[in-house]
Amino acid sequence: MRTPTTFSGLVDFIVNIINILIPAIFGIVFLYLVFKIIDAWIIHAGDEKKLEEGKRLMTTAVIVFVLMVSTWGIVTLLKNSLFG
Repeated sequence: MRTPTTFSGLVDFIVNIINILIPAIFGIVFLYLVFKIIDAWIIHAGDEKKLEEGKRLMTTAVIVFVLMVSTWGIVTLLKNSLFG
């Protein structure tokens, strides 16, 4: 990687790092939520407390993914409108 020498180069450098990190964060969060849901609904299927935890986790997961995608979209919109 080259060291940025202009402000535009610095912005491009930071945007490229963010574009790599965001999908990685999505993947990590998705894998964690899948593991927790499998733990709650399959591994501890007979435990009513774990089933309720799984339902709550599923609701939270949907909300978190909607917020993550919305935020990513807003940031992309701002990036494209401000920096072209």
